[in-house]
Amino acid sequence: MKKSTFRATVGGVLAVAAAAVVLPTTAGASWYSSSTPAATTVDRATTESFGKVAEQVLAERTAALVDGKETTRSAPPADRKVHLSSGLFRAEGTSWSSLRDRKKRLRDLGEAYSKGDTKVTVDSTKVRDGKATVRVTETTTLSYRKIRGNEPGTTGFQAHHELTFAQAAGGTWELTGIRSTDTGLAAVNAPLKTPMTKTTDGDDGLPVAKTATTSRPWRTPAEKPSTSSSGYDYKAMAAYAEKYWSRYNSAYPSYDNQGAGGDCTNFVSQALKAGGWKHAPGSWDDYRKWWSDPNLGQTQTFVGVNEWSWFALSSKRTTNLSNVWEMGVGDVLQVDFDRDGSKDHTMMVTYKDWFGTPYLTYHSNNTYRKSLASILASYPSAKYYAYRT
Repeated sequence: MKKSTFRATVGGVLAVAAAAVVLPTTAGASWYSSSTPAATTVDRATTESFGKVAEQVLAERTAALVDGKETTRSAPPADRKVHLSSGLFRAEGTSWSSLRDRKKRLRDLGEAYSKGDTKVTVDSTKVRDGKATVRVTETTTLSYRKIRGNEPGTTGFQAHHELTFAQAAGGTWELTGIRSTDTGLAAVNAPLKTPMTKTTDGDDGLPVAKTATTSRPWRTPAEKPSTSSSGYDYKAMAAYAEKYWSRYNSAYPSYDNQGAGGDCTNFVSQALKAGGWKHAPGSWDDYRKWWSDPNLGQTQTFVGVNEWSWFALSSKRTTNLSNVWEMGVGDVLQVDFDRDGSKDHTMMVTYKDWFGTPYLTYHSNNTYRKSLASILASYPSAKYYAYRT
């Protein structure tokens, strides 16, 4: 089925300041396909309406984060073919409120957004027995408000969602549910739903990473040099990550949307290699080895979140930082969302402003220059591990 693309803009026409944020029009086009034909079909106009209502919902989430927007929600989007169910409208109200709270936490951390732009591409539509399952790709860009003066121009991400519609009387459709199908760090405009529980790390004889504190120090940490005594080029690491954040390097396999954490650590490993990390040959399942080969595959340490940590620490290629705000360009941040002792996500710092705020770039979701402040505001109870590379 031909793809339909829609666009919504928050706070005016968006001017993308960084070329890296301009996404390919085919991003996310092939990530999902149905193995069996749908029992029934809908016409093009209905498919477009599915996309429009999805975009309106996601754009409203984005708007909740934008500075200067109204403090009340807009009415449910009206369409003669498709509309929100009353239950989902109430649920989105709860999401909207949580995002408004996140906006306040961001402000307290010295960050705000002046504009937001959200577009949605319909990837597939499957209809059966009066129910429709629609998979879409969201592409959102937020412009940083200049508070300190040298924030990057924008941050952007791609996210995938599955929407469910039910056919109502008269042939109209109601959007009854929307869920993310991504793994890893949630998008900044996604409501936080991960339960937080406190557990302790087990002692299994493997290298143990030390958690980092998240309170912002009153004094800006010392600037990290652009190269290390080992010859690592941190600017080259950042340049690689920002080049391939939304289009993948075909020289490496992709683990995007394959579950178990996605492509995040594989992507960071590629950036580290671009900056001077050398292969450590050996068995693919030995945590002391680290390599990727187009013919042989990769070590677990190249693509696994926890395995990478074990290699990075045991090889002495990294040390743990005591505070996440100490990170500089080329440093790595890992997150344990549910505090169960198993790390869930890996990211790299690719920019740092004058005020000392690190900005991270990563896969799963594909994200460009997301500030540390927005990550901490979204996951205030998570455990964080910061690595000096």
